[in-house]
Amino acid sequence: YPAADWLKNALGHFSGPEIAAVGGPAITPESDTLRQKASGLVYSSPLVSAGYVYRYLPRPKRFVDDYPSCNFLVRRQAFREAGGFSTGFWPGEDTVFCLKIARDLKKKIVYDPKVLVYHHRRSLFYAHLKQIANYATHRGYFVKKFPETSLRPAYFIPSLFIVGLMAGLPASLLNPTFKIFYNSALFFYLTIVLIFSLRKDFRLIFLVFWGIIFSHLIYGLFFIRGLFSGKLKEE
Repeated sequence: YPAADWLKNALGHFSGPEIAAVGGPAITPESDTLRQKASGLVYSSPLVSAGYVYRYLPRPKRFVDDYPSCNFLVRRQAFREAGGFSTGFWPGEDTVFCLKIARDLKKKIVYDPKVLVYHHRRSLFYAHLKQIANYATHRGYFVKKFPETSLRPAYFIPSLFIVGLMAGLPASLLNPTFKIFYNSALFFYLTIVLIFSLRKDFRLIFLVFWGIIFSHLIYGLFFIRGLFSGKLKEE
């Protein structure tokens, strides 16, 4: 649901003809359950969303070329010219639509932290991870189909983490020196995750800690799946 001045803050941007769409952060409401709040904290963690934290928390105004449709306003003419949202991809329809705006129409998309909505999250763990898997599958597939906005280093990091984890395990068992390096790297990773999971509520520490780790693993695996998919089931 939108914040009080959501529409007012968004409409001001459409005074310029070069602006086709406006988006803003979708933050987790206080009324959500503990597990929903944990999901929101996982998404808003820099360890999960990296440079895209602004989608979940208010951050400085900027231009973007890919934005979630959960908080997205589009000029009617631009919407029609871009052909609307493609139902051939879900989730991922917003990525395709934004690409049409930026690449085909040569228009701009503005992110404004004051264009704020409250977005109910899916609960950790199953529903959250199922959503992560869907996002990752489409993003991996989009690397090939829409590289303009999907062939970006940040999206590959979880998969590289998994490859390193799996490749390093047998090597650590065979080489004592490498084992020290492997275990140290793993300990460092877990320590960083713990630091970013710290909250006043100990229940949230547990949920966010494991939520970040499982989000990395699930995203990494399903990104690879999408990357090597010949075609997605909805096509």
